[in-house]
Amino acid sequence: MKATGLKGPLAGKVALVAGATRGAGRGIAVQLGAAGATVYVTGRTTRQQQSEMNRPETIEETADLVNAAGGHGIAVQVDHLEPTQVQGLLDRIAFEQGALHILVNDIWGATRMEWNKPVWESSLDYGLRTLRLAIDTHAITSHFAAPLLIKTRGGLVVEMTDGTDAYNATNYRVSFFYDLAKAAVNRMAFALAHELAPHGGTAVALTPGWLRSEAMLDAYRVTEANWRDATKVQPHFAISESPAFVGRAVVALAGDPDGARWNGKSLSSGELATIYGFTDLDGSRPDAWRYVVEVQDAGRPADVTGYR
Repeated sequence: MKATGLKGPLAGKVALVAGATRGAGRGIAVQLGAAGATVYVTGRTTRQQQSEMNRPETIEETADLVNAAGGHGIAVQVDHLEPTQVQGLLDRIAFEQGALHILVNDIWGATRMEWNKPVWESSLDYGLRTLRLAIDTHAITSHFAAPLLIKTRGGLVVEMTDGTDAYNATNYRVSFFYDLAKAAVNRMAFALAHELAPHGGTAVALTPGWLRSEAMLDAYRVTEANWRDATKVQPHFAISESPAFVGRAVVALAGDPDGARWNGKSLSSGELATIYGFTDLDGSRPDAWRYVVEVQDAGRPADVTGYR
């Protein structure tokens, strides 16, 4: 059903955040809601059923957070590897809303990564599963979402990845399969940009910096409230950002009347914060990818001065 009475720069806009159970997807969905959008949030984990990720977060929780932020959140359980489920989702959005203005492809869901192992020592099963979760899901979702998206000029597709195109082009991303997955997502945005442009649509690849996702906070045994304690273990965690930061990046892109200037580009949350002027929850603007190159990868001591 169509929501009424929503307020904000994206009021009247319909978004699909595919892969919104947690992490960047949840952060993006909530910030789109805060801007007044109607947001369909999808994933595999519900209050009744858990995915292979074996995490407690659910799509219903995400929808509730969207509502609390001022938007209209609609949770739909979808396995984005199943074309019939994705087609059903888009049929539902078309029936209930009649339009789709924003698509965020944030599906990931890999449960195991074998870091620092060459391809011949890596599990082929896990590796190919990673590629399916990272690539096939995005392609399937774009296939079914694009026809509805291009019905209205000005549609936006955001392909979520890890690392800018420039960084990934010159840096090995810790494993054959992970490297390939993230490079492929950047290229998907490039290809979609060419296909959407004649219909007035825009596609970009977007990366957060070092994301304080629920899983990352758990790994360091901290919470969002005391995340700085993790810098005692990993000093470079000082450049990390909340999921809200990349969410605000998507809101800025979606609300930009000149957003087509970014078509086909690879962007980062830190880069866009400098251009659009939004901040993270603490009022800072962490520029993680510049920091990674100039400080972390350069072997310099952790120091975020001038980077957030």
